Amino acid sequence: MFAKETYTNRRNRLQADMGSGIILLPGNEDSGMNYRDNIYPFRQDSTFLYFIGIDRPGLTFVLDIDNNREILFGNEATVEEIMWTGPVDTLAADAARAGLTDVRPLSQLGNFLSQAVQQQRPVHYLPPYRPEHTLKLAAWLDTPVAAVAQGVSVALIKAVIRQRAIKSTEEIAQIETAVNTTIDMQLKAMELAAAGVTETEIAGRLQAVAIAAGGNTSFPVILTANGQFLHNHPHKTDFREGQLVLCDCGAENAMRYAGDLTRTHPVSKKFSTAQREIYDIVYNAYKAAADAVKPGIRYKDVHLLACEQLAAGLISLGIMKGDAKEAVAAGAHALFFPCGLGHMLGMDVHDMENLGEQYVGYTDNLKKSTDFGLKSLRLGRELEEGFVLTIEPGIYFNPLLNAAWKAEGKHPAFINYDKLTAYDNFGGVRIEDDFLITAGGSRILGRPFATTATEIEDLIAS
Repeated sequence: MFAKETYTNRRNRLQADMGSGIILLPGNEDSGMNYRDNIYPFRQDSTFLYFIGIDRPGLTFVLDIDNNREILFGNEATVEEIMWTGPVDTLAADAARAGLTDVRPLSQLGNFLSQAVQQQRPVHYLPPYRPEHTLKLAAWLDTPVAAVAQGVSVALIKAVIRQRAIKSTEEIAQIETAVNTTIDMQLKAMELAAAGVTETEIAGRLQAVAIAAGGNTSFPVILTANGQFLHNHPHKTDFREGQLVLCDCGAENAMRYAGDLTRTHPVSKKFSTAQREIYDIVYNAYKAAADAVKPGIRYKDVHLLACEQLAAGLISLGIMKGDAKEAVAAGAHALFFPCGLGHMLGMDVHDMENLGEQYVGYTDNLKKSTDFGLKSLRLGRELEEGFVLTIEPGIYFNPLLNAAWKAEGKHPAFINYDKLTAYDNFGGVRIEDDFLITAGGSRILGRPFATTATEIEDLIAS
């Protein structure tokens, strides 16, 4: 946990921002994998952690703004529970570390909220993303399950985002520890990748790196020879000479902050001519975007800049044709880059995504596109000092998508479909790093790590 003043100050700001009513922040529960007592690794709700800091299951926090009360509802561990787990800190001790003194049994929460509902006091809560939260909210607030989503507080969503979007110095330090562990994971992937080694074997070793560092993975490892599929998780598939390894992985540190990096490297230790050509195009787009990000610029515009760089490179190879700006304006580039350039990063690898992309990545004055490719851009808004985000351009040769577009006759003025058959077995290339927006521009997070094709080859050879 951070110092209790951190959590107290965050809650004070939230209270001032909201003004009145009751703020309800349920923590997460243990969740059984295949029966109740065989549980998944516990993961606390990120907003609960941000304002309370207590990383244990079975808690709910209430901020009664009108009466200036902060109440933590939860139960102390029983002797029988401690028999299985060993000694644990008391809930009262954890609460004190968060600056909280009013701790009540969980059994009192329902009555507390029932009284608030009877008094017609507004109860502000965030969008539930676990079914048990939806059921609890329905019971606590005496509302139909189907109506829970309609009762979500947009005012609370926006107040939480205003705080969590700007990372403090202590948060940035935590993110950097996660990024550095993620670099260790990437190095392990480069060390292990060889013909005859399976995707799952490498992915398992990467998760071991994350766990050994004191946390876990921030999302399931993406490690594949089939990089043309954007989120292709590992299979029991042997790598072969001549293939590319696309590794997109992230560590979550002990404080639950995330890293997220992608590197693409050759199984054969050297890129082929075609692989290096595509890699260099992606790198040029990555570098253009990294040089462009700064406070005040719309990330949507940085995304489009990267798209133009990708299109220009593909035009130089004869895969695309025409004018790069016109091709991007028409959406033709999305055949090769059908996703977004990046997303916010923090306690969640897609930070605060449970609160809604329309609030996190966009504003009332900038709505999310519905166009293919651009609709997958999670972050479009103007950047601010203190934002942490990813930059991750890529080029993907997906034969299924290529065939569908060709059959529909899409964008013949910009795409040389006859050229694409030579890339049917190419896969995909992605480069991704994590950046902090600073007053004068940005800085990359984590220790120096190979990015260019030559640096990747030299690292693999060393």
